[in-house]
Amino acid sequence: MILRPEKNNVPEKNLKPTPEEVHLSYTPLPGSRKVYKNGTLHADIRVPMREVALGSGSGSGSIILYDTSGPYTDGQSRVNITKGLTQLRKSWIFSRGDVEELFAPTSQYQQRRDMDPALKNVRFRKTQKPLRAKSGKNVSQMHYARRGIITPEMEFSAIREGFSPAFVRDEIARGRAILPANINHPEIEPMIIGRNFLVKINANIGNSAVSSSITEEVEKMAWAIRWGGDTVMDLSTGDNIHETREWILR
Repeated sequence: MILRPEKNNVPEKNLKPTPEEVHLSYTPLPGSRKVYKNGTLHADIRVPMREVALGSGSGSGSIILYDTSGPYTDGQSRVNITKGLTQLRKSWIFSRGDVEELFAPTSQYQQRRDMDPALKNVRFRKTQKPLRAKSGKNVSQMHYARRGIITPEMEFSAIREGFSPAFVRDEIARGRAILPANINHPEIEPMIIGRNFLVKINANIGNSAVSSSITEEVEKMAWAIRWGGDTVMDLSTGDNIHETREWILR
């Protein structure tokens, strides 16, 4: 059960943003398969779960488990890391009508790095423009919850946790739970943290001045979620930290 890019040991300098270049090929977790539960309030929601066989016989049955390993453990999926994950939440974010696209990043730091020719071969090819809330708008999940709105992110989390969407909304509105959902991270699978929800496991990864490339950091991320990490925190201290984090996010 080896988890490696199809082109092993790809040097960081050769990790060019071409869609056909580097894929991650996985074997599904043994004795199980990826299944999906659909939303009812929001029809386009598909929450990934893992169906585990309880035995080898036809009548052994199975059990459905919480699963945050993403498309990497779906036998029908082949993740192209140079193109990035599907923007799962893009339509959800735009359907609310409270965000606007920027022509380019407003951060001077980001602008300098985007124009630095030395970073050309380690920079993730951007496929989306940065978003921000429209003037006078609030795009936090708490804001929606306190207005009585059940967002797709809330229903997704409710299905994954085994609660009603209304319960998830109410816990967020009361300040007893948080649902991190940055509008510039449309790839994320929504995940709720709070006193009445499942304990979450955070995995720390990162490069150092001694070793590790962007390719290896992406692989670390994939390993972390494969074995049960709900969230991943990048603690890189080596070169190209900003670019490394962009690859991990995408």
